[in-house]
Formats: sequence, C-alpha cells, structure tokens
Amino acid sequence: MRLMAEGHIVAVAALIYQQGRVLAMRRSPQRDAGPGLWETLSGRVLPGEEPLDAMRREILEEAGLQDGVHLRLEPRPVEAYSTMRAGEPMVLIIYRAEYLSGEVRRSDEHDAHAWLTPEEFAAYSSLHKLVKAVQRWVPSEKW
Repeated sequence: MRLMAEGHIVAVAALIYQQGRVLAMRRSPQRDAGPGLWETLSGRVLPGEEPLDAMRREILEEAGLQDGVHLRLEPRPVEAYSTMRAGEPMVLIIYRAEYLSGEVRRSDEHDAHAWLTPEEFAAYSSLHKLVKAVQRWVPSEKW
C-alpha cells in the first residue's frame, strides 16, 4: 500500500488493548511537540516504509513490545483521519493490537504509561479524534 499524502505528515498510532483498557503513554517533558500529552503509541511513517511496518517498528522502539510475541497487531487499520500536529497537516492511520504478555519498556520519548479505560483516556488526553477512536475500537471486557 503506497501512500499519497503530499504536504502531509503520515503517521501511525496503535490502540493496544487488554481487558477493556488501552495502553496510554505520556510524552516526556523534553519533547518538542506536546510535552506531557497523553496519547497512544505513535510515530511517523518513514519514506519508503509501509504503514504496518512503521507501526511494528514504533511499538518495538517506544514500548519494547514485539508483534507476534507480546501482542497481536491487526494487519488492517481500523481508522484514519487528518488533523494538525505542531502546526503541520497530518494523516494518522490507526491500528489495533491485542496485548498478550510482556513488560512495557518505555523509550525516552515517554515518561509514564498506564492501562486506561476509554473513559479514563478521555479524561487524560486532549487529542479529541484519538479519544473517539479509543472509544470506538477498544473492546470492552464484555466482548
């Protein structure tokens, strides 16, 4: 799948879930964009990189979790939307992953993490479109 988003940043985000909760990460204070912001794992798609490969890379880099070992990443995105990030237009492609096991090992990009219900995530995060995606796509414990 080749992306055409000229003039836009193309990024991916992961909704990693377990027992009705999503893995939320708080951006480190030294981050240039959104320090202290609560989000899900995310990152830019590098030139020539496929979005799914970018998602696997970002999950491993930012949380030390590997697809097929610590989680099961769904191969198709569940949602995509456009937004502004640090004053630049961005297309965000959202994937969903079921957490299986393993310890979250944060990179220096984040200084905290928590497993939050969609309601708790809405209270922590100011990223309204991402909050809506979490509410839509994180399965409740009843599923």
